[in-house]
Amino acid sequence: MIWLVAVGCVAIGVVIGVVVASRMNASPSRVRELENQIRQIKDNHREYKDSVSDHFGMTAELVHHMTESYREVYQHLASGAQDLCSSEVASKLLPAESDAVFESPTSSDDNNELVPPRDYAAKQSPDQKGALSEDFGIEKTKPTDEDDDQEKPAS
Repeated sequence: MIWLVAVGCVAIGVVIGVVVASRMNASPSRVRELENQIRQIKDNHREYKDSVSDHFGMTAELVHHMTESYREVYQHLASGAQDLCSSEVASKLLPAESDAVFESPTSSDDNNELVPPRDYAAKQSPDQKGALSEDFGIEKTKPTDEDDDQEKPAS
């Protein structure tokens, strides 16, 4: 009887194994289809990268042209202000150098360096407790008799 059950279990296992193997085994046509999909996705990705590169290249070129146009307009305004206004008014409106707007700030800003805020409080004396001390700013007082009377329940 045990042999019959064992042979039946082996037969059922073989049938299940064949079914699973047939489902897991990919046919050559399915493999080709998946390879074609991968190739198409790679091509789409390459086209996308190329279009992004073209877009940013064109954007950089347009910004460069816009900057040049702005510079020409600025030079036109500067020369017009110098020709049409008094020298005092023209110097207030626009700097004398034609590209002064496009230059970086001068070194005069370096003399006025900003000091970042400190992340600690300075002590008044070396014996003083620091601001991070647990008892900083808390004065300890002894309880008075009145405080003791208030804490005791009345009988």
